[in-house]
Amino acid sequence: MKVEAVRSAWRFVALMGIVSLFADMTYEGARSLTGQFLAMLGAGAAVTSIVAGMGEFFGYAFRLVAGIVADRTGHYWGLTFLGYVLNVLSVPTLALAGRWETAAGLVFTERLGKALRTPARDAMLSHAASQTGQGLAFGIHETLDQLGAILGPLLMAFALHLWDDYRTAFVTLLAPAVLTLTALTIAWGSYPTPQHLEIGGASKAPSAALPSAFWRYLAFAAFAVAGFPPFQLLAYHFKATRSLSEHLIPAAFGLAMAIDAVAALGMGRWFDRFGLTTLIVVPVLTLLAAPLLFTSCPEGAWLGMVLWGIVMGAQESIMRAAIAAMTPSDRRATAYGIFNAAYGLAWLMGGTLMGFLYDRHRFGWLLAFVAVTQLFALLLLLSALRRRER
Repeated sequence: MKVEAVRSAWRFVALMGIVSLFADMTYEGARSLTGQFLAMLGAGAAVTSIVAGMGEFFGYAFRLVAGIVADRTGHYWGLTFLGYVLNVLSVPTLALAGRWETAAGLVFTERLGKALRTPARDAMLSHAASQTGQGLAFGIHETLDQLGAILGPLLMAFALHLWDDYRTAFVTLLAPAVLTLTALTIAWGSYPTPQHLEIGGASKAPSAALPSAFWRYLAFAAFAVAGFPPFQLLAYHFKATRSLSEHLIPAAFGLAMAIDAVAALGMGRWFDRFGLTTLIVVPVLTLLAAPLLFTSCPEGAWLGMVLWGIVMGAQESIMRAAIAAMTPSDRRATAYGIFNAAYGLAWLMGGTLMGFLYDRHRFGWLLAFVAVTQLFALLLLLSALRRRER
């Protein structure tokens, strides 16, 4: 019985991983062209930046509402389906946009879809992960997710090479979009109530509140993310200092994404063995990566991107797994919603401040900001670990 339960849980993890693979192919493929497409439609650099920035923030902030709604209504599959439909079908619809305002609206719709489905999906995934190991399940999910994120832009590069037309390229993304919804339908049909996969079953009585450990963990995550340099700033630095030639900057990002995918698996295994202690790698590697990334040395840039990719893999796998390990099952979507909203806000504020310091050539202050945030994150994590030992 135990073996069959674990196998069933693994099948659900695999199905949701396949859903994420095709979904990421769809919207990450589109995101590799959105900036250029908006420019072609007449949007200026400021408008393009605002659309990208506000879309990202909106996509994270709305997850707070989506998580609460999922837990209060219990409609996890409903929100997941609605989110994926908006998320992936708005992408090929970009082919019909004749004005930048229409394209911007579709970009916001795509981000809204991701916001709606992420807390509910992660909550359902966490039920299966209780059987398989939280770290490994979220690690495998992130690996498949990243595979899609790599394949999507490659598909767009091939489509542009073949047809030299943005609209035709967007239409090709209808194929992975349909595959996303097909895989999701199979997952829903096979596991209509994934809460039953939870070890011991889902919580019967409603939990009063999220545990204090979650709020301490949230503070750690916020500091860790705020001081993590965004790739857009790194790409700007690589170009400005010529530490990497222009054609190598996308290659550096691709390398980081590949390392992210591999690191997520390793981190997941370590998390299941060592627990929250594994999260120490996030602030420590960020501290090591920052001075390498902001030099003008090519070797430093490449090594820094390797470390940057490992941290991204940890953020997308074990930082999600940790939430499942410390929250009751009936409040998990709420917890994921709060976490994602805080993550997005910390990313926006930290990235904005680092960009402000960079523009004013305050490189010492920028590195100091990274150091202070990561040291605070490390102290908060060590404090949380000591509390758990008592």
